[in-house]
Amino acid sequence: MPKAALTARDAAISLLDQVLGQGRLLSDLISGPDWQAMAPADRAAAQRLAADTLRGLERADRVLKPFLKKEPPLHVLNTLRLATVELCLGGAAHGVVNDAVNHIAGGNKKTQGFKGLTNAVLRKVADKGPDQWALLRTPRLPSWLREPLVMAWGREAVMAMEDAHCAGAPLDLTAKTDPEALAAATGGTLLPTGSVRLHGSQQVTQLPGYDGGAFWVQDAAAALPVKLLGDVTGLRVLDMCAAPGGKTMQLAAAGATVTALDLSHQRLKRVEQNLARTGLMAEIVAADALEYSAAPFDAIVLDAPCSATGTIRRHPDLPYAKGGDGIAELIELQSELIDHALGLLKPSGRLVFCTCSLIPDEGECQVDEALDRHPGLTATPPNLPGVDTTWITQEGGLRLRPDYWADQGGMDGFYMACLTKPA
Repeated sequence: MPKAALTARDAAISLLDQVLGQGRLLSDLISGPDWQAMAPADRAAAQRLAADTLRGLERADRVLKPFLKKEPPLHVLNTLRLATVELCLGGAAHGVVNDAVNHIAGGNKKTQGFKGLTNAVLRKVADKGPDQWALLRTPRLPSWLREPLVMAWGREAVMAMEDAHCAGAPLDLTAKTDPEALAAATGGTLLPTGSVRLHGSQQVTQLPGYDGGAFWVQDAAAALPVKLLGDVTGLRVLDMCAAPGGKTMQLAAAGATVTALDLSHQRLKRVEQNLARTGLMAEIVAADALEYSAAPFDAIVLDAPCSATGTIRRHPDLPYAKGGDGIAELIELQSELIDHALGLLKPSGRLVFCTCSLIPDEGECQVDEALDRHPGLTATPPNLPGVDTTWITQEGGLRLRPDYWADQGGMDGFYMACLTKPA
């Protein structure tokens, strides 16, 4: 893990080495104590540099290819990739090249012999790279994901999603009480669905209202599943896979009596921290969702474990740290969780099933099959402000994609449906 003494570029290259060399996820890497020991501004800069490099990796490799006779060790290659992205996105050549040569390549005993190569290559990139970069195509998803998405949504739609992934994601906030006041206080834009969107680099903890618990970070798409339930005042609601707690806080702020259930004690600590900051209340339960039993609930929100392929615009490491392996097991788990959740509902109770996946087998197909398995189960098509009717699916769910709202900064890919149990 990165040490406190490292610069933002050092830390970013350490992140790239672990994502691309070990298949680690950025979300895991930035949660350790060594990383947290860095200054907040350095952490933010390192994450931004690593994310920019991962988004532009295909372009960076194409720019570098003519200048490399053979591929250098991964640490050196990642140093070149990061510097290439910086240079091609307008970074000052002197500072970028000197830091890469003297501090990063030259500061590592194993890579000191590559100082000359690093200097020579990056001088050429600084001269020719920006013009080449501008001519290159938008980086494509890996074939394990691109091929099934093209089958599901078509080539043009997938290319639009890739454009959204490359552009990255703005910061979306959910207000505890007053979205309009939050937008005014933060200088954000109030989206049609009620989320507040901020563009540009933002340090969340420094935003007005953070310390007072006026909001939490939550993509606009992820804020919609709870809204499918409508008025939850006084209802007993289970947030079935609760961490990090955005939906738990939505439910509590809307007046529900909430139980937040999650398998991970560590992840539930974050839920507790978020609840404490916002002054909201929920019962916290650490347990396996498939083994959990309790008195029947009025409603359940099941944000099921999934491939997370809808969050690539926000998590560009996912295509490199993950592959297609394991998705079949996730699909089976989702079905089991739906069936178990229905058993925890009162008659006429409602289940909101959702996944942050772009793969229909983890969304539309799950609900279709659940409706077949459970006679009398019904899906209620959503009727929410700001939701385009073309996003409503045949079985009565809601399909969101990264290329929707393209002119406003996009949204995470999500699927959700509200299912009502027979009386």
